[in-house]
Amino acid sequence: MKWFHYIAGLFAGMFLTNAVPHFINGISGNAFPTPFANPPGQGLSSPLTNVLWALFNFLAGYLLLRVSNINSKTKLGVFIFFVGVVLISIMSSITFVDKMK
Repeated sequence: MKWFHYIAGLFAGMFLTNAVPHFINGISGNAFPTPFANPPGQGLSSPLTNVLWALFNFLAGYLLLRVSNINSKTKLGVFIFFVGVVLISIMSSITFVDKMK
């Protein structure tokens, strides 16, 4: 694999993981922060905005995953993908700890 496949895999993990809280909150009818809120990433966005943002993240993550050529035979690629999952998970848990205050 080339170096850019690993970068695509890292970002695929990040985009796909980021889609989950926005999708869950959106389809549950809950407001949740998005980059389109005021202030960005801190204010709450409507459920519809969250669903649309989640769908964009799913699409971007899927396309990046296809570009990355990651499969079960590329152990380093799978590891890099999960590094992206871990990074965005930790960043989100820190960022959104005070979202309801």
